[in-house]
Amino acid sequence: MSQPPKPSEAIYLPRPSALPVLFAFGFAALVVGLFAWWPYSVIGGVIALFSLIGWLRTNRAEIERMPNRQQTDTAPIPLSVSPPAE
Repeated sequence: MSQPPKPSEAIYLPRPSALPVLFAFGFAALVVGLFAWWPYSVIGGVIALFSLIGWLRTNRAEIERMPNRQQTDTAPIPLSVSPPAE
């Protein structure tokens, strides 16, 4: 039995980050502060803003390290197949 060829495409996964969780916490504090006490909104908004900025900067750095084009040596797989016309 022959082995399948090694893949030529590279898969890039983002690094683990706590920034999405921090953004969710800040946004939740912002919404709670709208109904409870306004300083919660201010603190939550600052946390959400800084974590969102950090998250977007990290995302930009992750995208920049990806190659612009990849060489493929396999045939593309169609997304959908139409039924034959009768």
